[in-house]
Amino acid sequence: MLDTINTALTTIDDFIWGLPLIIAILAVGLFMTFRLKGLQVTKFPLAVKELFSNERSGEDGEVSSFAALCTALSATIGTGNIVGVATAMVAGGPGALFWMWIAAIVGTVTKYSECLLAVKYRVVNEDGHILGGPFYYIENGMGHKWKWLAKIFAFFGVGVGLLGIGTFTQINGITSAVNGFFDANNEWTVDLFGRTYSWTVVITGILLTVCVALVIIGGIQRISSVAQVIVPFMAGCYVVAVVLILIFNFTAIPGALVEIVQSAFGLRAVTGGTIGGMLMAMQMGVARGIFSNEAGLGSAPIAAAAANSDSPAQQGLISMTGTVIDTIIICTMTGLAITITGTWNIGLQGVAVTTAAFQQGLPVPAKVSAFVLMMCLVFFAFTTILGWDYYSEKCLEYLVGGRQKVVKGYRWLYIVCVFIGPFMTVSAVWKIADIFNGLMAIPNLIAIVALSGVVVAETRKYMEQVAQGERAGAKKKAKGMENAQESEVVSNE
Repeated sequence: MLDTINTALTTIDDFIWGLPLIIAILAVGLFMTFRLKGLQVTKFPLAVKELFSNERSGEDGEVSSFAALCTALSATIGTGNIVGVATAMVAGGPGALFWMWIAAIVGTVTKYSECLLAVKYRVVNEDGHILGGPFYYIENGMGHKWKWLAKIFAFFGVGVGLLGIGTFTQINGITSAVNGFFDANNEWTVDLFGRTYSWTVVITGILLTVCVALVIIGGIQRISSVAQVIVPFMAGCYVVAVVLILIFNFTAIPGALVEIVQSAFGLRAVTGGTIGGMLMAMQMGVARGIFSNEAGLGSAPIAAAAANSDSPAQQGLISMTGTVIDTIIICTMTGLAITITGTWNIGLQGVAVTTAAFQQGLPVPAKVSAFVLMMCLVFFAFTTILGWDYYSEKCLEYLVGGRQKVVKGYRWLYIVCVFIGPFMTVSAVWKIADIFNGLMAIPNLIAIVALSGVVVAETRKYMEQVAQGERAGAKKKAKGMENAQESEVVSNE
């Protein structure tokens, strides 16, 4: 029975994540890059400046712009950065990392566009409650006749949260990592649901379910407050650990980069010859890249819509830094560590690939490096569970017309899915996540292209405001220097 289900899921996944969708995602990113004149590169310094600026242009919103970014990062920085990268490289070779970079570069401007639209077309209730995301910029931006497309997106969004990125993949990744560390040989087991599981899996699943319940019942404020603390801490710890691997193996970095590029174009293909190897690396790299940074999926705009900012372009700039942090920095570090140590090609799967890379790359006992990775994975996946609960709640809220009783009931269903996640097979879990990812992206990509003119207009307006502000600041500074010189002259006289 399970084999039949896995075969069916594989067929559906291959169809959805075939060449057409990969081309569509990259094409939309390239289209917006052209229309916005390479904004993800030329305006990235401004984006970093806005990220650390305390100046915001409005009071509408439920959380700060930084908290909105952390909420989005809490959903994106998860098992995709550790398990997803490893899975892509095992199937597509080191070249999959190259295609993750490509997906991230073009995806950065896609993330900018969708988050700009989220703030532009969000709805603020009288009580200050924010409703925003692709479903609203589809309905309010493209027109009411497109509401059916908005509902399709919202339906897939609930599916991604409940059956894909939000629950099964994250809790499965956590329990697998904990089990691999504490009971790798499955010496302490229990029979459940007709299968045998380690007690570490059962106990970890219960503890995580309780922790998730305690946070998500409190809504966006509690989720964002937790994310603001955990996200910078967990990302910092992981980056430090991988930087140490790169430092202790720095002589292998040039060779690893060459291997990544050669594999990306099938020159060192792991399967199917040159063309087949390149396509496999491309498919796995783009799919896992999107899974990790979620650019184009329409998830990050849901968090961006809740930010305390009335400037769509400003929030778009802040939000687009999330793709760089997630893929260009964290996924790259994981991929380099795996390539340098060669653990992608030794018969391991999933988190075991990255664990082996840490054990081989760090000059510490294997147990210590495995524990460090396990804790990073636990924090990464835990915050992703929280972030995707918020995303899927907003999608459901749109579908049911804002009925909070339904949303509160959904939270308990979400918690149940977190609980059963450890007992799903790894293959089925990733296939389900990939399927819903692809389906969710389609309505959002249509909306981004349809509303590209709005994105360009809002961007132009904001950049003019920035230029005016800089000119005004320069005049004020010059005036201050002139007054200071006059005062000096007077004092000398």
